[in-house]
Amino acid sequence: MELTVDAPGARLDQYMTAHTTDFSRARLQQLIKNGEVLVNGKRIKASYKVEAGDIISLNEPEPTILVNVSAEDIPLDIIYQDADLLVLNKAVGMVVHPAAGNQTGTLVNALLHHVSDLSGIGGEVRPGIVHRLDKDTSGLMLVAKNDVAHRALAEMIERREVVREYRTLAWGNFAEDTFTVDAPLGRHLHDRQRMAVLAGENVTARRRHAITHFTVSARGAHVTELYAKLDTGRTHQIRVHLHYIGHPVVGDPLYMSHLARQLYPLLNSLETAAIAALPGQALHAFRLTFPHPRTGELMRYEIPPPVSYLRAYDALIGES
Repeated sequence: MELTVDAPGARLDQYMTAHTTDFSRARLQQLIKNGEVLVNGKRIKASYKVEAGDIISLNEPEPTILVNVSAEDIPLDIIYQDADLLVLNKAVGMVVHPAAGNQTGTLVNALLHHVSDLSGIGGEVRPGIVHRLDKDTSGLMLVAKNDVAHRALAEMIERREVVREYRTLAWGNFAEDTFTVDAPLGRHLHDRQRMAVLAGENVTARRRHAITHFTVSARGAHVTELYAKLDTGRTHQIRVHLHYIGHPVVGDPLYMSHLARQLYPLLNSLETAAIAALPGQALHAFRLTFPHPRTGELMRYEIPPPVSYLRAYDALIGES
């Protein structure tokens, strides 16, 4: 992994903590100490103050295996598959890859059973994984089946050639039919489980550019359905951007707002029951468009949300 520093002043370990999602600050400090992190090709201390233009390279070690990652016969909804990739509809509630607390029952465990030729770039814990969805976000995902396809797809995502579109239910009403949220994201300053919009000079090095485009697709009395398109793909991006503007995703246990708490008592029993039945946030990756990494053919897939989302939509907005 390689990063180019866009703003000076932060300690090396702080900058990397803000710009990576897979390592804690303590783990990064250990990697820096072990020489796995170089700045402009040289070993350096964690306390080094980064300068604009510095090239930080991380020689990511093989993931530590908490248990042997084994193939598990877990059903997968595979939409398309060829020699280079597959497109699948990830179920709500499924964790993408093994980690502490989720060592079995993940998408990776299922992939190892269903697919014999996954890309090895992600290591044993993340074979073939090009991008991720949160545990309780359902929908379309790309998986690479060889290293050439993996690199090509990752580069396409960086160049924004992979278009990921979502359906989501958000609290409240919106004055405009289309709008864009352009607000930088980074790890929450006090809660590492959460992301946040970071503003101010003191957090410049900790944040990453993030843009989400929203279109209103349907309006209810207290809830609106939005289509969201990512310009960037930061952790929790849609959820945090909607929370930031005061219209959090319905059913999101991590990002709530005063508006949601105001509107909830106004719902009828059918509406509250539909929300209670949601397994998590009402967010679904419904459309995926990308050029095939080998042929260049434009691939486009669309999948409806799970039943829990559709029932919430029917109760809160109307017939779907």
